[in-house]
Amino acid sequence: MRTTVGWRTEGGARALRRAPLERRDLRPDDIAVRVDYCGVCHTDLHAIHARDGAASPPLVPGHEFTGTVTETGRAVTHFSAGDPVAVGNIVDSCGECAMCRAGQENFCHAFPTLTYDGVDRHDGSTTLGGYSREYVLRDRFAYPLPAGLDPAAAAPLLCAGITVWEPLWALGVGPESRVAVAGLGGLGHLAVKMAVALGAETSVISRSPDKADDARRLGARALIVSTDPEQMAAARDRFDVVIDTISAPHDLGPYLQLVAMDGTLSHLGHLGPVTVETLDLLVGRKKLSSAGSGGRPATAAMLDFCAEHGVTADVELLPSAHVNEALDRLQHNDVRYRFVLDLADLD
Repeated sequence: MRTTVGWRTEGGARALRRAPLERRDLRPDDIAVRVDYCGVCHTDLHAIHARDGAASPPLVPGHEFTGTVTETGRAVTHFSAGDPVAVGNIVDSCGECAMCRAGQENFCHAFPTLTYDGVDRHDGSTTLGGYSREYVLRDRFAYPLPAGLDPAAAAPLLCAGITVWEPLWALGVGPESRVAVAGLGGLGHLAVKMAVALGAETSVISRSPDKADDARRLGARALIVSTDPEQMAAARDRFDVVIDTISAPHDLGPYLQLVAMDGTLSHLGHLGPVTVETLDLLVGRKKLSSAGSGGRPATAAMLDFCAEHGVTADVELLPSAHVNEALDRLQHNDVRYRFVLDLADLD
């Protein structure tokens, strides 16, 4: 086994502490990555809060990171030591089911191996995430980081970015599209940037009128205040695609009313039960969809697209020793728009 260091919680504690970690010795198709920058995701916060008591196993969060290859397994041919790479929230899949064969490893029928708190397909161990100085993974699930992308600002592309890219790409968003993004947070601000870069006429839907300046800075043409009945009524049946990134439970009806005939509401932010009035779908033949992460082809395409169009996350960069501060502020939505940890202080 290899030894590194990272930020871990155990025994149900919510505070992360610096601790030694073990990584596996490299398998033939593995690479070792020095983790340089790791984004802080709401999923990390949920995973920490879900720990229940002293019996809970150790948890190392982090599933959107960039770094540098330090070593390769003997069968690896397309990475070399020194290569900059990006890693997302999936580090393996069965490779055999219909979804994997279609390049949608995120929907693997045997369930993909997650970057943390997942089950290794070979030895059954629990995966430990990117809040650490080294990560070892199967080479197929690392991506070359294109030149020109700032590695710190690119880290959130590997979770937040691919989560919003997948529906934009799958729904064919382009210059003729009218897109609205509900919620202007870690997911939403990247959805706006990507929709604008795809050429779509893009608007933001928010409860907060004070997000108008940010919406315009990101490239949106308008901000619709969701608590203003007149503004919502004026936008009825207007958008081909509504990307819903709101993380709290909410009524989908008002957002479906904004969808144009044959358009789609893509519900991304809240993973939980929803109730929908059939008439909200029926009137206008509207569709309700969702998406999560992305397969290998879509992730590679997203990185190339972002490099071509200069799309990265708006980040606040913190030394990794400030991880608990970042998590506390994230819980209170005190970030615009994504925290990223600099892991260099673990050396």
